[in-house]
Amino acid sequence: MDNTLVKEIKTSIKDLLARKGRSFLTILGIIIGVAGVIIIISLGSGAQSLVLGQITKLGSNLVGVLPGKSSENGPPTAVFGVQIKTLKLSDVEAIKNKGKVPNATAVAAFVNGSATIIAGKESVDTSFTATDGSYVRVQNIEMTKGTFFSDEEANSGANVIVLGYDVATALFPNGGEIGSVVKIKVPNNNPMSSNEVSNSIPLRVIGVQKKMGTVAFQNQDDQVFIPFLIGQRQILGIDYVQAIRIKIDDPNNVKNAIADITRVLREQHRIHNIENDDFYVRDLADAIKLLTGITDNLRIFLGLMAAISLVVGGIGIMNIMLVNVSERTSEIGLRKAIGATRKNIRNQFLAATVSIVVGIVFGLYPALKAAKLDPIVALRYE
Repeated sequence: MDNTLVKEIKTSIKDLLARKGRSFLTILGIIIGVAGVIIIISLGSGAQSLVLGQITKLGSNLVGVLPGKSSENGPPTAVFGVQIKTLKLSDVEAIKNKGKVPNATAVAAFVNGSATIIAGKESVDTSFTATDGSYVRVQNIEMTKGTFFSDEEANSGANVIVLGYDVATALFPNGGEIGSVVKIKVPNNNPMSSNEVSNSIPLRVIGVQKKMGTVAFQNQDDQVFIPFLIGQRQILGIDYVQAIRIKIDDPNNVKNAIADITRVLREQHRIHNIENDDFYVRDLADAIKLLTGITDNLRIFLGLMAAISLVVGGIGIMNIMLVNVSERTSEIGLRKAIGATRKNIRNQFLAATVSIVVGIVFGLYPALKAAKLDPIVALRYE
């Protein structure tokens, strides 16, 4: 290393130690700025990984159908909680037709809601999914005890129930779930909960779902599964389907399957103009693309915030260095009078900015200002 540069660095270190308070504030500004950049960018990347990780747990060969029209770049209307009644059980049966959708291996209709499950003196407020026997194949559900109900039980409205792992543990802490009878409350606003129908429905526990944790931001263990007709008619009091999920035989056939499903639903709904579509078919890749766009924009926003914090820290460095130049004008004049060049003065002040990258950017102006001082004028400065 050049001896002159070594001397300049040593001189700068002495200056920093001589002004400990100012040096501490300069270093603190750099640390806060850089730490802010690292933390904010890491949070953005972590959020994106979390979102995409939760979605991809569902599998790459799933297709979902929701009621309501949607643009290519936006979510369906049903996502915002708007009740749309365009999907019916007849649509599900049409999609199940192998002659019309040959790549569909399992098709499940379902409705969701909240309910209170009662077992003796114990009760749990949870969510329910009312579906058919195909749901277990569509969602790859595994059982730790008993079995899932069949299509026949679902379509006939059999009084059976499958408990999520956490619900089973809460209601039956000592085990013995299988064969026990629990009650599920019917909401008061349900037109079916009249004098002819009790405000609770007894259901026999036939299975307990294996512990799954969180998938797609929903705790899969804090829910119960009941036959479709019980959830649709007796609990919710509706005659439509909230959503349909279809499992495709191969991820490479997903696009063809979407085209087949779309054609089938247009035939079912007698739609001749695509502008009048009252449903939306989307695969997992579309969902990932949409969420990636959202999280990318979030990362850009967070990156800009991080950059602002770094700029603020850099401006603080520049301000401190400008004050330093003003205080040491006489010293600069003396050094230049005895032979110091502009380069020597500039390098000394750059070295005193502590951080190489931030310092060079925000310490360059004060350093150049110091280097350009006229020695005669500087020596007269007080």
